[in-house]
Amino acid sequence: MDAGTSPVDALLPALALLGAGAATGLAARAVRLSPIVGYLIAGILIGPHALGFIRENETTHLLAELGVVFLLFDIGLHVSMREIRSGRSDFLGLAPLHLLMTGALSAFALTLAGLDLAIAIAVGLSLALSSTAVVARILTERDQTFCPIGRSATHVLIFQDLIAIFLMIYATSLGGADQTAHGLARLVSEQFLNGAALPVWAAMGLALVQTAIAFVTALMAGKFLINPLFRVLTASNNAEAFTAVTLLMVLAAACATALLGLSLTLGAFLAGLAISGTPWRHEVQTEMSPFRGLLLSFFFVSVGLSLDVPKLLVYLPFVIAFALGLLILKSVIGYAAARLTGWSAPGAAQISFLLAQGSEFTLVILSLAAMTAALPSGLMSVLVAGVALSLALAPVWAGFGQKLARRFAGEAAPQAEDASGERPVIVIGMTPAGRLAVDALSTHGVPYVATEYDPGRLVAAVSDGYRVSFGDASNLKLIDAIGGANARAVVLGLARVDVSREVTPAVQRKFPGILRFAAVSDPADVTAYAEMGVRAHVSLTEPEGIEMVADLLQQLGVDADAVARWMITTTEGTQIGEVTLDDVEEDAAVA
Repeated sequence: MDAGTSPVDALLPALALLGAGAATGLAARAVRLSPIVGYLIAGILIGPHALGFIRENETTHLLAELGVVFLLFDIGLHVSMREIRSGRSDFLGLAPLHLLMTGALSAFALTLAGLDLAIAIAVGLSLALSSTAVVARILTERDQTFCPIGRSATHVLIFQDLIAIFLMIYATSLGGADQTAHGLARLVSEQFLNGAALPVWAAMGLALVQTAIAFVTALMAGKFLINPLFRVLTASNNAEAFTAVTLLMVLAAACATALLGLSLTLGAFLAGLAISGTPWRHEVQTEMSPFRGLLLSFFFVSVGLSLDVPKLLVYLPFVIAFALGLLILKSVIGYAAARLTGWSAPGAAQISFLLAQGSEFTLVILSLAAMTAALPSGLMSVLVAGVALSLALAPVWAGFGQKLARRFAGEAAPQAEDASGERPVIVIGMTPAGRLAVDALSTHGVPYVATEYDPGRLVAAVSDGYRVSFGDASNLKLIDAIGGANARAVVLGLARVDVSREVTPAVQRKFPGILRFAAVSDPADVTAYAEMGVRAHVSLTEPEGIEMVADLLQQLGVDADAVARWMITTTEGTQIGEVTLDDVEEDAAVA
Protein backbone atom coordinates (compact mmCIF):
# COMPACT_ATOMS: atom_id res chain seq x y z
CA MET A 1 0.00 0.00 0.00
CA ASP A 2 1.38 3.46 -0.87
CA ALA A 3 2.23 5.80 1.97
CA GLY A 4 -0.52 8.18 0.97
CA THR A 5 -3.18 5.49 0.62
CA SER A 6 -5.36 4.74 3.63
CA PRO A 7 -6.99 1.35 4.31
CA VAL A 8 -10.36 2.97 3.64
CA ASP A 9 -9.23 4.11 0.19
CA ALA A 10 -8.18 0.56 -0.62
CA LEU A 11 -11.40 -0.95 0.72
CA LEU A 12 -13.87 1.42 -0.95
CA PRO A 13 -13.54 -0.13 -4.45
CA ALA A 14 -14.01 -3.60 -2.97
CA LEU A 15 -17.09 -2.42 -1.06
CA ALA A 16 -18.54 -0.81 -4.20
CA LEU A 17 -17.99 -4.00 -6.22
CA LEU A 18 -19.43 -6.15 -3.45
CA GLY A 19 -22.54 -3.97 -3.06
CA ALA A 20 -23.11 -3.78 -6.80
CA GLY A 21 -22.65 -7.52 -7.17
CA ALA A 22 -25.05 -8.42 -4.35
CA ALA A 23 -27.77 -6.01 -5.49
CA THR A 24 -27.44 -7.08 -9.12
CA GLY A 25 -27.54 -10.78 -8.27
CA LEU A 26 -30.87 -10.33 -6.46
CA ALA A 27 -32.34 -8.07 -9.16
CA ALA A 28 -31.26 -10.36 -12.02
CA ARG A 29 -32.91 -13.36 -10.37
CA ALA A 30 -36.12 -11.38 -9.81
CA VAL A 31 -36.43 -10.32 -13.47
CA ARG A 32 -35.01 -13.63 -14.82
CA LEU A 33 -32.09 -11.85 -16.49
CA SER A 34 -28.70 -13.45 -17.01
CA PRO A 35 -26.56 -12.43 -13.99
CA ILE A 36 -23.65 -11.74 -16.36
CA VAL A 37 -25.66 -9.08 -18.16
CA GLY A 38 -26.81 -7.65 -14.82
CA TYR A 39 -23.22 -7.33 -13.57
CA LEU A 40 -22.18 -5.52 -16.77
CA ILE A 41 -25.06 -3.07 -16.38
CA ALA A 42 -24.16 -2.53 -12.72
CA GLY A 43 -20.57 -1.78 -13.68
CA ILE A 44 -21.71 0.77 -16.22
CA LEU A 45 -24.02 2.47 -13.68
CA ILE A 46 -21.48 2.79 -10.86
CA GLY A 47 -18.58 3.54 -13.21
CA PRO A 48 -16.91 6.82 -14.15
CA HIS A 49 -19.17 7.40 -17.18
CA ALA A 50 -22.45 7.27 -15.21
CA LEU A 51 -22.83 7.74 -11.43
CA GLY A 52 -19.09 7.88 -10.81
CA PHE A 53 -19.05 5.83 -7.60
CA ILE A 54 -15.89 3.99 -8.56
CA ARG A 55 -13.04 4.06 -11.07
CA GLU A 56 -10.76 1.32 -12.31
CA ASN A 57 -7.68 0.92 -10.12
CA GLU A 58 -5.31 -1.74 -8.83
CA THR A 59 -7.90 -3.10 -6.39
CA THR A 60 -10.59 -3.57 -9.05
CA HIS A 61 -8.07 -5.14 -11.43
CA LEU A 62 -6.89 -7.61 -8.78
CA LEU A 63 -10.42 -8.63 -7.80
CA ALA A 64 -11.41 -8.99 -11.46
CA GLU A 65 -8.36 -11.17 -12.12
CA LEU A 66 -9.23 -13.38 -9.14
CA GLY A 67 -12.75 -13.76 -10.53
CA VAL A 68 -11.39 -15.13 -13.79
CA VAL A 69 -9.00 -17.36 -11.82
CA PHE A 70 -11.89 -19.06 -10.04
CA LEU A 71 -13.96 -19.25 -13.23
CA LEU A 72 -11.13 -21.16 -14.93
CA PHE A 73 -10.68 -23.38 -11.87
CA ASP A 74 -14.38 -24.28 -11.96
CA ILE A 75 -14.21 -24.98 -15.70
CA GLY A 76 -11.26 -27.29 -15.11
CA LEU A 77 -13.23 -29.20 -12.48
CA HIS A 78 -15.93 -29.97 -15.05
CA VAL A 79 -13.55 -31.38 -17.67
CA SER A 80 -13.29 -35.12 -17.10
CA MET A 81 -11.63 -37.67 -19.36
CA ARG A 82 -14.68 -39.91 -18.92
CA GLU A 83 -16.93 -37.18 -20.33
CA ILE A 84 -14.53 -36.61 -23.22
CA ARG A 85 -14.45 -40.33 -24.04
CA SER A 86 -18.25 -40.67 -23.84
CA GLY A 87 -18.75 -37.67 -26.14
CA ARG A 88 -16.00 -38.44 -28.62
CA SER A 89 -18.38 -38.29 -31.59
CA ASP A 90 -19.32 -34.72 -30.65
CA PHE A 91 -15.70 -33.83 -29.87
CA LEU A 92 -14.61 -35.06 -33.29
CA GLY A 93 -17.62 -33.85 -35.27
CA LEU A 94 -20.17 -31.28 -34.17
CA ALA A 95 -17.99 -29.29 -31.75
CA PRO A 96 -14.97 -28.57 -34.01
CA LEU A 97 -17.13 -28.08 -37.10
CA HIS A 98 -19.35 -25.54 -35.29
CA LEU A 99 -16.32 -23.70 -33.87
CA LEU A 100 -14.23 -23.61 -37.05
CA MET A 101 -17.07 -22.55 -39.34
CA THR A 102 -18.20 -19.76 -37.02
CA GLY A 103 -14.65 -18.68 -36.16
CA ALA A 104 -13.52 -18.56 -39.79
CA LEU A 105 -16.46 -16.42 -40.91
CA SER A 106 -16.11 -14.11 -37.90
CA ALA A 107 -12.36 -13.71 -38.41
CA PHE A 108 -12.88 -12.99 -42.11
CA ALA A 109 -15.43 -10.29 -41.30
CA LEU A 110 -13.05 -8.73 -38.75
CA THR A 111 -10.18 -8.62 -41.27
CA LEU A 112 -12.51 -6.80 -43.66
CA ALA A 113 -13.09 -4.30 -40.82
CA GLY A 114 -9.35 -3.63 -40.76
CA LEU A 115 -8.07 -5.87 -37.94
CA ASP A 116 -4.71 -7.63 -38.17
CA LEU A 117 -5.13 -11.31 -39.09
CA ALA A 118 -3.64 -12.62 -35.82
CA ILE A 119 -5.99 -10.48 -33.71
CA ALA A 120 -8.95 -11.28 -36.00
CA ILE A 121 -8.39 -15.02 -35.49
CA ALA A 122 -8.32 -14.63 -31.69
CA VAL A 123 -11.45 -12.50 -31.60
CA GLY A 124 -13.25 -14.53 -34.28
CA LEU A 125 -12.68 -17.84 -32.51
CA SER A 126 -13.72 -16.28 -29.19
CA LEU A 127 -17.00 -15.20 -30.79
CA ALA A 128 -17.57 -18.82 -31.82
CA LEU A 129 -17.68 -19.82 -28.15
CA SER A 130 -21.02 -20.21 -26.34
CA SER A 131 -21.88 -19.47 -22.73
CA THR A 132 -21.48 -22.48 -20.45
CA ALA A 133 -23.34 -20.74 -17.61
CA VAL A 134 -26.32 -19.65 -19.71
CA VAL A 135 -26.74 -22.91 -21.65
CA ALA A 136 -26.42 -25.02 -18.49
CA ARG A 137 -29.15 -22.98 -16.81
CA ILE A 138 -31.47 -23.30 -19.82
CA LEU A 139 -30.95 -27.07 -19.96
CA THR A 140 -31.61 -27.40 -16.22
CA GLU A 141 -34.79 -25.34 -16.37
CA ARG A 142 -36.08 -27.51 -19.23
CA ASP A 143 -34.95 -30.83 -17.70
CA GLN A 144 -32.89 -31.46 -20.82
CA THR A 145 -29.48 -32.01 -19.22
CA PHE A 146 -29.40 -35.75 -19.90
CA CYS A 147 -31.39 -35.94 -23.14
CA PRO A 148 -29.46 -36.18 -26.46
CA ILE A 149 -29.70 -32.42 -26.97
CA GLY A 150 -28.39 -31.73 -23.49
CA ARG A 151 -25.55 -34.24 -23.68
CA SER A 152 -24.33 -33.01 -27.07
CA ALA A 153 -24.59 -29.36 -26.00
CA THR A 154 -22.56 -30.19 -22.89
CA HIS A 155 -19.90 -31.93 -24.99
CA VAL A 156 -19.70 -28.91 -27.32
CA LEU A 157 -19.34 -26.57 -24.34
CA ILE A 158 -16.55 -28.69 -22.82
CA PHE A 159 -14.73 -28.67 -26.17
CA GLN A 160 -15.13 -24.89 -26.35
CA ASP A 161 -13.82 -24.48 -22.81
CA LEU A 162 -10.68 -26.38 -23.82
CA ILE A 163 -10.32 -24.23 -26.92
CA ALA A 164 -10.74 -21.12 -24.75
CA ILE A 165 -7.61 -22.13 -22.82
CA PHE A 166 -5.71 -22.36 -26.09
CA LEU A 167 -7.11 -18.96 -27.12
CA MET A 168 -5.97 -17.36 -23.89
CA ILE A 169 -2.43 -18.70 -24.39
CA TYR A 170 -2.51 -17.65 -28.04
CA ALA A 171 -3.82 -14.15 -27.28
CA THR A 172 -1.17 -13.50 -24.64
CA SER A 173 1.51 -14.53 -27.16
CA LEU A 174 0.57 -11.76 -29.60
CA GLY A 175 2.84 -8.72 -29.71
CA GLY A 176 6.59 -8.25 -29.61
CA ALA A 177 9.04 -8.89 -26.81
CA ASP A 178 8.53 -5.42 -25.38
CA GLN A 179 4.75 -5.48 -25.66
CA THR A 180 2.38 -8.21 -24.53
CA ALA A 181 3.97 -11.51 -25.44
CA HIS A 182 4.74 -13.99 -22.65
CA GLY A 183 6.48 -17.32 -22.09
CA LEU A 184 7.76 -19.18 -25.12
CA ALA A 185 6.38 -16.50 -27.42
CA ARG A 186 8.47 -13.81 -25.73
CA LEU A 187 11.60 -16.00 -25.84
CA VAL A 188 11.18 -16.77 -29.54
CA SER A 189 10.45 -13.11 -30.31
CA GLU A 190 13.59 -11.95 -28.51
CA GLN A 191 15.95 -14.63 -29.82
CA PHE A 192 14.88 -15.03 -33.43
CA LEU A 193 12.75 -12.03 -34.46
CA ASN A 194 14.54 -9.12 -32.78
CA GLY A 195 11.48 -8.36 -30.67
CA ALA A 196 9.03 -8.38 -33.59
CA ALA A 197 5.57 -9.91 -33.33
CA LEU A 198 5.31 -13.63 -34.08
CA PRO A 199 3.75 -14.77 -37.36
CA VAL A 200 0.26 -16.18 -36.94
CA TRP A 201 1.32 -19.77 -37.60
CA ALA A 202 4.17 -19.53 -35.07
CA ALA A 203 1.97 -18.01 -32.38
CA MET A 204 -0.69 -20.68 -32.83
CA GLY A 205 1.89 -23.48 -32.92
CA LEU A 206 3.53 -22.31 -29.70
CA ALA A 207 0.11 -21.95 -28.07
CA LEU A 208 -0.73 -25.55 -29.01
CA VAL A 209 2.58 -26.79 -27.58
CA GLN A 210 2.07 -24.93 -24.31
CA THR A 211 -1.53 -26.14 -24.07
CA ALA A 212 -0.47 -29.77 -24.56
CA ILE A 213 2.31 -29.47 -21.97
CA ALA A 214 -0.11 -27.88 -19.52
CA PHE A 215 -2.68 -30.66 -19.92
CA VAL A 216 -0.17 -33.45 -19.47
CA THR A 217 1.23 -31.72 -16.38
CA ALA A 218 -2.24 -31.37 -14.87
CA LEU A 219 -3.17 -34.99 -15.49
CA MET A 220 0.08 -36.24 -13.94
CA ALA A 221 -0.34 -33.93 -10.95
CA GLY A 222 -3.87 -35.21 -10.36
CA LYS A 223 -2.70 -38.81 -10.33
CA PHE A 224 0.51 -38.54 -8.32
CA LEU A 225 0.05 -35.43 -6.16
CA ILE A 226 -3.59 -34.45 -5.68
CA ASN A 227 -4.92 -37.90 -4.84
CA PRO A 228 -2.45 -38.61 -2.01
CA LEU A 229 -2.80 -35.08 -0.62
CA PHE A 230 -6.60 -35.16 -0.43
CA ARG A 231 -6.54 -38.68 0.94
CA VAL A 232 -4.53 -37.36 3.91
CA LEU A 233 -6.82 -34.34 4.30
CA THR A 234 -9.91 -36.54 4.30
CA ALA A 235 -8.39 -38.83 6.92
CA SER A 236 -7.73 -35.80 9.16
CA ASN A 237 -11.46 -34.94 9.09
CA ASN A 238 -10.64 -31.22 9.22
CA ALA A 239 -13.02 -29.21 7.03
CA GLU A 240 -11.13 -25.95 7.54
CA ALA A 241 -7.86 -27.51 6.42
CA PHE A 242 -9.58 -28.99 3.35
CA THR A 243 -10.84 -25.55 2.29
CA ALA A 244 -7.53 -23.84 3.08
CA VAL A 245 -5.45 -26.35 1.12
CA THR A 246 -7.82 -26.13 -1.86
CA LEU A 247 -7.53 -22.33 -1.89
CA LEU A 248 -3.77 -22.60 -1.57
CA MET A 249 -3.67 -25.02 -4.47
CA VAL A 250 -5.68 -22.75 -6.75
CA LEU A 251 -3.70 -19.60 -5.98
CA ALA A 252 -0.32 -21.37 -5.97
CA ALA A 253 -0.98 -22.94 -9.38
CA ALA A 254 -2.09 -19.54 -10.71
CA CYS A 255 1.07 -17.86 -9.40
CA ALA A 256 3.27 -20.64 -10.81
CA THR A 257 2.02 -20.20 -14.37
CA ALA A 258 2.25 -16.41 -14.02
CA LEU A 259 5.92 -16.71 -12.94
CA LEU A 260 6.54 -18.90 -16.00
CA GLY A 261 5.40 -16.02 -18.20
CA LEU A 262 1.88 -17.36 -18.80
CA SER A 263 -1.30 -16.19 -17.06
CA LEU A 264 -2.77 -16.61 -13.60
CA THR A 265 -5.89 -18.10 -15.12
CA LEU A 266 -4.08 -20.95 -16.89
CA GLY A 267 -2.70 -22.23 -13.58
CA ALA A 268 -6.14 -22.13 -12.00
CA PHE A 269 -7.62 -24.13 -14.88
CA LEU A 270 -4.86 -26.72 -14.57
CA ALA A 271 -5.50 -27.03 -10.83
CA GLY A 272 -9.18 -27.72 -11.57
CA LEU A 273 -8.26 -30.19 -14.30
CA ALA A 274 -5.92 -32.02 -11.93
CA ILE A 275 -8.71 -32.42 -9.35
CA SER A 276 -11.45 -33.29 -11.89
CA GLY A 277 -10.35 -36.92 -12.20
CA THR A 278 -10.25 -37.56 -8.45
CA PRO A 279 -13.02 -38.69 -6.05
CA TRP A 280 -12.84 -35.29 -4.30
CA ARG A 281 -14.01 -33.30 -7.31
CA HIS A 282 -17.55 -32.67 -6.05
CA GLU A 283 -16.48 -31.75 -2.52
CA VAL A 284 -13.93 -29.27 -3.85
CA GLN A 285 -16.52 -27.82 -6.22
CA THR A 286 -18.91 -27.29 -3.32
CA GLU A 287 -16.23 -25.64 -1.16
CA MET A 288 -15.06 -23.27 -3.89
CA SER A 289 -18.47 -22.34 -5.30
CA PRO A 290 -19.02 -19.27 -3.05
CA PHE A 291 -15.57 -17.86 -3.90
CA ARG A 292 -16.16 -18.44 -7.59
CA GLY A 293 -19.58 -16.78 -7.68
CA LEU A 294 -18.53 -13.73 -5.66
CA LEU A 295 -15.23 -13.02 -7.39
CA LEU A 296 -16.62 -13.70 -10.85
CA SER A 297 -19.25 -11.03 -10.28
CA PHE A 298 -16.35 -8.63 -9.60
CA PHE A 299 -14.88 -9.40 -13.03
CA PHE A 300 -18.08 -8.68 -14.96
CA VAL A 301 -18.75 -5.52 -12.95
CA SER A 302 -15.20 -4.35 -13.74
CA VAL A 303 -15.81 -4.97 -17.46
CA GLY A 304 -18.83 -2.69 -17.17
CA LEU A 305 -16.62 -0.06 -15.51
CA SER A 306 -14.39 0.04 -18.59
CA LEU A 307 -17.21 0.72 -21.06
CA ASP A 308 -17.45 4.26 -22.36
CA VAL A 309 -21.18 4.97 -22.06
CA PRO A 310 -21.37 8.11 -24.27
CA LYS A 311 -19.50 6.31 -27.02
CA LEU A 312 -21.63 3.21 -26.50
CA LEU A 313 -24.83 5.21 -26.98
CA VAL A 314 -23.49 6.51 -30.27
CA TYR A 315 -22.79 2.92 -31.35
CA LEU A 316 -26.07 1.50 -30.01
CA PRO A 317 -27.51 0.60 -33.46
CA PHE A 318 -24.27 -1.26 -34.22
CA VAL A 319 -24.49 -3.09 -30.89
CA ILE A 320 -28.02 -4.30 -31.63
CA ALA A 321 -27.11 -5.24 -35.20
CA PHE A 322 -24.01 -7.12 -34.02
CA ALA A 323 -25.90 -9.06 -31.31
CA LEU A 324 -28.69 -10.10 -33.69
CA GLY A 325 -26.20 -10.88 -36.42
CA LEU A 326 -24.19 -13.08 -34.05
CA LEU A 327 -27.30 -14.99 -32.97
CA ILE A 328 -28.46 -15.51 -36.55
CA LEU A 329 -25.01 -16.43 -37.89
CA LYS A 330 -24.31 -18.98 -35.15
CA SER A 331 -27.81 -20.46 -35.49
CA VAL A 332 -27.45 -20.96 -39.24
CA ILE A 333 -23.92 -22.36 -38.96
CA GLY A 334 -24.87 -24.51 -35.97
CA TYR A 335 -27.82 -25.96 -37.89
CA ALA A 336 -25.60 -26.77 -40.87
CA ALA A 337 -22.93 -28.34 -38.64
CA ALA A 338 -25.50 -30.44 -36.79
CA ARG A 339 -27.09 -31.68 -40.01
CA LEU A 340 -23.66 -32.52 -41.45
CA THR A 341 -22.90 -34.63 -38.36
CA GLY A 342 -26.11 -36.66 -38.55
CA TRP A 343 -28.65 -34.72 -36.49
CA SER A 344 -32.30 -34.69 -37.53
CA ALA A 345 -33.86 -31.37 -38.53
CA PRO A 346 -35.66 -30.93 -35.15
CA GLY A 347 -32.53 -31.73 -33.13
CA ALA A 348 -30.31 -29.53 -35.32
CA ALA A 349 -32.71 -26.59 -34.99
CA GLN A 350 -32.83 -26.82 -31.22
CA ILE A 351 -29.11 -27.29 -30.57
CA SER A 352 -28.12 -24.50 -33.00
CA PHE A 353 -30.36 -21.91 -31.32
CA LEU A 354 -29.27 -23.14 -27.90
CA LEU A 355 -25.58 -22.46 -28.65
CA ALA A 356 -26.06 -19.22 -30.60
CA GLN A 357 -25.17 -16.64 -27.92
CA GLY A 358 -21.72 -15.26 -27.09
CA SER A 359 -19.66 -16.45 -24.16
CA GLU A 360 -18.33 -15.13 -20.88
CA PHE A 361 -14.98 -16.38 -22.17
CA THR A 362 -15.22 -13.89 -25.03
CA LEU A 363 -15.28 -11.10 -22.45
CA VAL A 364 -12.29 -12.65 -20.67
CA ILE A 365 -10.28 -12.85 -23.90
CA LEU A 366 -11.24 -9.31 -24.94
CA SER A 367 -9.96 -8.06 -21.58
CA LEU A 368 -6.42 -9.39 -22.21
CA ALA A 369 -3.70 -6.82 -22.76
CA ALA A 370 -3.01 -7.79 -26.38
CA MET A 371 -6.69 -7.37 -27.25
CA THR A 372 -7.18 -4.02 -25.53
CA ALA A 373 -4.01 -2.72 -27.21
CA ALA A 374 -5.01 -3.89 -30.68
CA LEU A 375 -8.75 -3.17 -30.81
CA PRO A 376 -10.10 0.35 -31.35
CA SER A 377 -12.10 1.51 -28.33
CA GLY A 378 -15.28 1.86 -30.37
CA LEU A 379 -15.05 -1.68 -31.74
CA MET A 380 -14.22 -3.00 -28.27
CA SER A 381 -17.35 -1.36 -26.85
CA VAL A 382 -19.51 -2.80 -29.63
CA LEU A 383 -18.09 -6.30 -29.16
CA VAL A 384 -18.47 -6.33 -25.36
CA ALA A 385 -21.96 -4.80 -25.38
CA GLY A 386 -23.07 -7.01 -28.28
CA VAL A 387 -21.92 -10.20 -26.55
CA ALA A 388 -23.69 -9.05 -23.37
CA LEU A 389 -26.91 -8.41 -25.32
CA SER A 390 -26.71 -11.86 -26.92
CA LEU A 391 -26.42 -13.38 -23.42
CA ALA A 392 -29.52 -11.48 -22.33
CA LEU A 393 -31.45 -12.69 -25.38
CA ALA A 394 -30.21 -16.28 -25.10
CA PRO A 395 -33.20 -17.80 -23.21
CA VAL A 396 -35.69 -16.18 -25.59
CA TRP A 397 -33.64 -17.19 -28.62
CA ALA A 398 -33.35 -20.77 -27.38
CA GLY A 399 -37.14 -20.74 -26.94
CA PHE A 400 -37.51 -19.84 -30.61
CA GLY A 401 -35.30 -22.78 -31.47
CA GLN A 402 -37.38 -25.15 -29.36
CA LYS A 403 -40.60 -23.99 -31.04
CA LEU A 404 -39.01 -24.40 -34.47
CA ALA A 405 -37.76 -27.87 -33.53
CA ARG A 406 -41.20 -28.96 -32.37
CA ARG A 407 -42.71 -27.65 -35.57
CA PHE A 408 -40.22 -29.74 -37.56
CA ALA A 409 -40.96 -32.71 -35.31
CA GLY A 410 -44.70 -32.28 -35.75
CA GLU A 411 -44.33 -32.27 -39.52
CA ALA A 412 -42.20 -35.42 -39.45
CA ALA A 413 -43.80 -38.85 -39.50
CA PRO A 414 -41.63 -41.06 -37.31
CA GLN A 415 -41.82 -44.71 -38.26
CA ALA A 416 -41.36 -47.73 -36.03
CA GLU A 417 -37.80 -48.97 -36.36
CA ASP A 418 -37.09 -52.51 -37.36
CA ALA A 419 -34.74 -53.85 -34.71
CA SER A 420 -34.41 -57.29 -36.26
CA GLY A 421 -30.94 -58.76 -35.94
CA GLU A 422 -30.38 -57.09 -32.57
CA ARG A 423 -31.92 -57.64 -29.18
CA PRO A 424 -33.30 -54.25 -28.18
CA VAL A 425 -34.91 -52.94 -25.04
CA ILE A 426 -38.38 -51.58 -25.73
CA VAL A 427 -39.14 -48.33 -23.90
CA ILE A 428 -42.85 -47.49 -23.75
CA GLY A 429 -43.62 -43.85 -22.97
CA MET A 430 -41.15 -40.93 -23.13
CA THR A 431 -41.86 -39.71 -19.62
CA PRO A 432 -38.91 -38.54 -17.47
CA ALA A 433 -38.36 -42.16 -16.38
CA GLY A 434 -38.61 -43.38 -19.98
CA ARG A 435 -36.16 -40.74 -21.16
CA LEU A 436 -33.74 -41.65 -18.39
CA ALA A 437 -33.88 -45.30 -19.47
CA VAL A 438 -33.15 -44.34 -23.09
CA ASP A 439 -30.26 -42.10 -21.97
CA ALA A 440 -28.73 -44.93 -19.93
CA LEU A 441 -29.15 -47.49 -22.71
CA SER A 442 -27.53 -45.12 -25.21
CA THR A 443 -24.64 -44.44 -22.84
CA HIS A 444 -23.92 -48.15 -22.46
CA GLY A 445 -24.40 -49.06 -26.13
CA VAL A 446 -27.57 -51.10 -25.60
CA PRO A 447 -29.96 -50.95 -28.60
CA TYR A 448 -33.45 -49.73 -27.85
CA VAL A 449 -36.76 -48.97 -29.53
CA ALA A 450 -38.91 -46.22 -28.01
CA THR A 451 -42.61 -45.64 -28.58
CA GLU A 452 -44.96 -42.89 -27.47
CA TYR A 453 -48.73 -42.56 -27.90
CA ASP A 454 -49.21 -39.04 -26.50
CA PRO A 455 -48.71 -36.50 -29.36
CA GLY A 456 -47.31 -33.81 -27.06
CA ARG A 457 -44.69 -36.07 -25.49
CA LEU A 458 -43.86 -37.52 -28.93
CA VAL A 459 -43.15 -34.11 -30.47
CA ALA A 460 -41.18 -32.97 -27.40
CA ALA A 461 -39.04 -36.13 -27.45
CA VAL A 462 -38.31 -35.95 -31.18
CA SER A 463 -37.38 -32.25 -30.96
CA ASP A 464 -35.04 -33.07 -28.06
CA GLY A 465 -33.13 -35.50 -30.27
CA TYR A 466 -34.62 -38.88 -29.29
CA ARG A 467 -35.36 -41.63 -31.81
CA VAL A 468 -38.96 -42.47 -31.00
CA SER A 469 -41.91 -43.76 -33.00
CA PHE A 470 -45.61 -43.20 -32.60
CA GLY A 471 -47.76 -46.06 -31.45
CA ASP A 472 -50.08 -47.51 -28.80
CA ALA A 473 -48.07 -50.06 -26.85
CA SER A 474 -51.23 -51.81 -25.62
CA ASN A 475 -51.55 -53.05 -29.22
CA LEU A 476 -49.40 -56.21 -29.19
CA LYS A 477 -49.11 -56.11 -32.97
CA LEU A 478 -47.06 -52.93 -32.58
CA ILE A 479 -44.77 -54.57 -30.02
CA ASP A 480 -44.35 -57.52 -32.36
CA ALA A 481 -43.57 -55.21 -35.29
CA ILE A 482 -40.79 -53.37 -33.43
CA GLY A 483 -39.05 -56.53 -32.32
CA GLY A 484 -40.90 -57.61 -29.18
CA ALA A 485 -40.27 -61.31 -29.85
CA ASN A 486 -36.54 -60.63 -29.79
CA ALA A 487 -36.52 -57.94 -27.09
CA ARG A 488 -34.31 -58.25 -24.03
CA ALA A 489 -36.63 -56.21 -21.81
CA VAL A 490 -39.55 -53.79 -21.73
CA VAL A 491 -39.50 -50.53 -19.77
CA LEU A 492 -42.83 -48.96 -18.82
CA GLY A 493 -42.07 -45.25 -18.82
CA LEU A 494 -45.72 -44.55 -18.07
CA ALA A 495 -46.74 -47.04 -15.38
CA ARG A 496 -50.50 -47.71 -15.23
CA VAL A 497 -51.46 -50.69 -13.13
CA ASP A 498 -54.91 -51.11 -14.73
CA VAL A 499 -53.55 -51.21 -18.29
CA SER A 500 -50.63 -53.47 -17.32
CA ARG A 501 -52.99 -55.92 -15.57
CA GLU A 502 -55.16 -56.06 -18.69
CA VAL A 503 -52.34 -56.79 -21.17
CA THR A 504 -50.07 -58.93 -18.96
CA PRO A 505 -51.69 -62.32 -19.81
CA ALA A 506 -51.34 -61.68 -23.53
CA VAL A 507 -47.77 -60.40 -23.13
CA GLN A 508 -46.76 -63.50 -21.16
CA ARG A 509 -48.25 -65.79 -23.81
CA LYS A 510 -46.77 -63.97 -26.79
CA PHE A 511 -43.43 -62.96 -25.27
CA PRO A 512 -42.66 -65.48 -22.53
CA GLY A 513 -39.78 -64.71 -20.20
CA ILE A 514 -39.36 -61.08 -21.25
CA LEU A 515 -38.12 -58.81 -18.42
CA ARG A 516 -40.36 -55.89 -17.61
CA PHE A 517 -39.52 -52.80 -15.54
CA ALA A 518 -41.54 -49.90 -14.17
CA ALA A 519 -40.94 -46.75 -12.09
CA VAL A 520 -43.83 -45.95 -9.74
CA SER A 521 -44.59 -43.29 -7.14
CA ASP A 522 -46.91 -45.34 -4.90
CA PRO A 523 -45.35 -48.19 -2.86
CA ALA A 524 -48.62 -50.12 -3.18
CA ASP A 525 -48.04 -50.35 -6.94
CA VAL A 526 -44.81 -52.28 -6.34
CA THR A 527 -46.79 -55.21 -4.92
CA ALA A 528 -49.37 -55.03 -7.69
CA TYR A 529 -46.69 -55.08 -10.37
CA ALA A 530 -44.76 -57.85 -8.63
CA GLU A 531 -47.85 -60.07 -8.93
CA MET A 532 -47.71 -59.46 -12.70
CA GLY A 533 -43.98 -60.29 -12.90
CA VAL A 534 -42.90 -56.66 -13.37
CA ARG A 535 -39.83 -55.33 -11.53
CA ALA A 536 -41.25 -52.08 -10.15
CA HIS A 537 -39.27 -49.48 -8.22
CA VAL A 538 -40.47 -46.52 -6.19
CA SER A 539 -38.77 -43.30 -7.30
CA LEU A 540 -37.23 -41.92 -4.10
CA THR A 541 -34.59 -39.59 -5.54
CA GLU A 542 -33.91 -37.35 -8.51
CA PRO A 543 -33.81 -37.93 -11.39
CA GLU A 544 -37.07 -39.85 -11.48
CA GLY A 545 -36.65 -43.54 -12.24
CA ILE A 546 -32.93 -43.85 -11.50
CA GLU A 547 -33.52 -46.85 -9.20
CA MET A 548 -35.42 -48.67 -11.95
CA VAL A 549 -32.79 -47.89 -14.58
CA ALA A 550 -29.95 -49.05 -12.33
CA ASP A 551 -31.75 -52.37 -11.90
CA LEU A 552 -32.39 -52.55 -15.66
CA LEU A 553 -28.71 -52.07 -16.45
CA GLN A 554 -27.66 -54.70 -13.94
CA GLN A 555 -30.18 -57.22 -15.29
CA LEU A 556 -28.84 -56.57 -18.79
CA GLY A 557 -25.36 -57.52 -17.59
CA VAL A 558 -23.78 -54.05 -17.56
CA ASP A 559 -20.65 -54.00 -15.39
CA ALA A 560 -21.33 -52.86 -11.81
CA ASP A 561 -18.56 -50.25 -11.97
CA ALA A 562 -20.10 -48.81 -15.15
CA VAL A 563 -23.54 -48.64 -13.50
CA ALA A 564 -22.03 -46.91 -10.46
CA ARG A 565 -20.21 -44.36 -12.61
CA TRP A 566 -23.38 -43.71 -14.60
CA MET A 567 -25.34 -43.09 -11.39
CA ILE A 568 -22.69 -40.64 -10.15
CA THR A 569 -22.65 -38.78 -13.46
CA THR A 570 -26.45 -38.67 -13.65
CA THR A 571 -26.90 -37.35 -10.11
CA GLU A 572 -23.90 -35.01 -10.04
CA GLY A 573 -26.24 -32.01 -10.11
CA THR A 574 -27.05 -32.88 -6.50
CA GLN A 575 -24.74 -32.84 -3.50
CA ILE A 576 -22.76 -36.08 -3.61
CA GLY A 577 -20.12 -35.16 -1.04
CA GLU A 578 -17.78 -38.01 -0.21
CA VAL A 579 -19.84 -40.86 -1.62
CA THR A 580 -17.51 -43.65 -2.70
CA LEU A 581 -17.79 -46.05 -5.60
CA ASP A 582 -18.51 -48.89 -3.18
CA ASP A 583 -21.43 -46.91 -1.71
CA VAL A 584 -23.00 -46.46 -5.12
CA GLU A 585 -22.47 -50.13 -6.04
CA GLU A 586 -24.22 -51.15 -2.83
CA ASP A 587 -27.17 -48.86 -3.60
CA ALA A 588 -27.39 -50.26 -7.14
CA ALA A 589 -27.31 -53.82 -5.81
CA VAL A 590 -30.15 -53.05 -3.40
CA ALA A 591 -32.17 -51.58 -6.28
